[in-house]
Amino acid sequence: MARFFVSPGQIGPAKISIFDGDVNHIRRVLRMKEGDELTVCDGEGRDYFCRISSMSDDVVTCDIIDSWTSYVELPVRLHLFQGLPKADKMELIIQKAVELGAAEIIPVAMARSIVKLDEKKAGKKTSRWQGIAESGAKQSGRAIVPEVRQPMSYKQALSYASSLDAVIVPYEKAEGIEQSRALIDELASDDSIRSIGIFIGPEGGFDEKEIELALEAGAKPITLGRRILRTETAGLAILSILMYRLER
Repeated sequence: MARFFVSPGQIGPAKISIFDGDVNHIRRVLRMKEGDELTVCDGEGRDYFCRISSMSDDVVTCDIIDSWTSYVELPVRLHLFQGLPKADKMELIIQKAVELGAAEIIPVAMARSIVKLDEKKAGKKTSRWQGIAESGAKQSGRAIVPEVRQPMSYKQALSYASSLDAVIVPYEKAEGIEQSRALIDELASDDSIRSIGIFIGPEGGFDEKEIELALEAGAKPITLGRRILRTETAGLAILSILMYRLER
């Protein structure tokens, strides 16, 4: 069933109004008509089963048939701090991170990041990335649209991550797969852990100083095995592991 996100202000006691680009998608792409049914989500964890009552060029109005609290979200918010990669790799990372349950994606300019974004380019990129996150949330049946933050410096990212309950850093020079498994098990079984940050380096990996700063800030290094993973693979690998362990 088609799924759309709206802001809480678009939801009334008995009706929901859908605006903007979704109107064209409903009318021109899906070719839906009055009487057709769809699912609307408020982006805050509540779903609405609706039936289209009227359509115009600007708005699709739906009658609310039923509503319920969505239980598709993980009990722990996963924050992916992704070192800025080359080309369009970030788009793939965002799409798949959303499917795997990430609550937030934070692009980070690191020492070995090849891509350099000025403020204007960063704004345009972030807007496009947010659209990809919303599309991924619709496709995967998420109850929220994960936020893609404006790119941050590494120090800004560490400061931002300081408010999280735990931070892990998959690192190719880290050792001890058993210790890494034990740490993941500990995080997954500790009910007091409500947020986890994951730092992933860019194509060239982390600079040694960046690892030192992360450890000083309380981050825990882990290994994902003996093979060196690409930047677009590493984050998805650890998100997959955490999703599987955290799912209720």
